[in-house]
Amino acid sequence: MAYSYTWEIIGGSMISDVSDGFISTIAYMVKGMDGSKEKARATGQIELTKPSSLPSDFIAFNSVTKAKCLEWVKADLSVDVTAIENGLKAQIDLINTPTEKVGAPWA
Repeated sequence: MAYSYTWEIIGGSMISDVSDGFISTIAYMVKGMDGSKEKARATGQIELTKPSSLPSDFIAFNSVTKAKCLEWVKADLSVDVTAIENGLKAQIDLINTPTEKVGAPWA
């Protein structure tokens, strides 16, 4: 089967400043899919630093979209999209083709 990766924002974990809507923390989850089955998962978060003055293209919490948050996550230098997806692929490969057995043969 073909592997795919579904990136999502964990909405309940976003943190924003109440006074101006600046988003300081965005949490994400990546599902490693083997066909239609989720077989592995990775999570993380990025921290955004508030500038001294908000730029003209600033998007406040109440106006931001999931797509824009995903764009910010993937553009963040600490999030290596390829490394995350390759790690999920390796996990799925081990699930599909194990290299070790756990337990006793009589159990």
